[in-house]
Amino acid sequence: MSLYPSLEDMKVDQIQRGQDQAARDEMLARSMQQQEMQAVGITQPIAASSGSISSLYPSLSDYMGLDLVAATPQSYPVATAPQASGQVAIPSQHAPSQSLAMIAPISQQGALGMQRSEIRQGVRMIILCKDGKGKIGLRIKAVNKGIFVAHVTGGSPAAMGGVRFGDQILQIDNETVAGYSTDKVMNMLKKSNPERIEFAVRDRPFERTVTLQKDSSGHVGFIFKEGKIKSLVADSSAARNGLLIDHQLIEVNGQCVVGMKDKNVLDIMLNGGMTVTVTIMPLFLYEHIVKNIGSNLFNKQDHSVPDI
Repeated sequence: MSLYPSLEDMKVDQIQRGQDQAARDEMLARSMQQQEMQAVGITQPIAASSGSISSLYPSLSDYMGLDLVAATPQSYPVATAPQASGQVAIPSQHAPSQSLAMIAPISQQGALGMQRSEIRQGVRMIILCKDGKGKIGLRIKAVNKGIFVAHVTGGSPAAMGGVRFGDQILQIDNETVAGYSTDKVMNMLKKSNPERIEFAVRDRPFERTVTLQKDSSGHVGFIFKEGKIKSLVADSSAARNGLLIDHQLIEVNGQCVVGMKDKNVLDIMLNGGMTVTVTIMPLFLYEHIVKNIGSNLFNKQDHSVPDI
């Protein structure tokens, strides 16, 4: 089973497969015709067909409004098992055991952002210590009997340890926190060993990522205000790939944009290459999680680019 980062990747891969198959069929037909001519003593070479093979398929230079000539390199490196011509397997350190291939004919230049945005299945262990002020830089919120990260302070132990907005905390120092209140968990953290605190964490279960392709004008096709997705442009990459309104932008290319000004978020998108991966959360959940986070904390939200 093959996976595609975006709908555009799937469509372009289908076109490339068709072009490759058409080229192979014509080469085989020419070879058979040459052999037949040689068998009857005709040695003149066969002229190439006047019709272009590629004319059977849409041009890759003008597909869905994308500038694919600029976006697609001349050769495609293969990071895992060999794929069909024109395919790129995006590597992942956390790929499932069945090793599903990620085929990305036009998204490979955004592979780094896609890896940073990856929401992994499973549970990871994080070990933190408190800073000189006795803090770890973390605020949490109880939602549906679970404990979720509502804020990570930039430069704090939590930020440096890889904790991200929306992560679910399952255990603290081997104590399961399911069903605990926000205040009870915060008191646990205050009383914890300042030199070593163990967290069992699940990656951002309320969030999902959507990979988008810029069109020839550099747009991905959605409008947002204060991080809230307000509308989609018809027949845009955002619309084609299932982006939804009434969702909050949480990350762009894996970088947290919670609390960031819209113009700064836009700059990240503009400078992020032809492929942009956005991580979103339903707006009602986002507002519930950050309800008691003051504006002074929003200004200190961690916006660092995560390590791969």
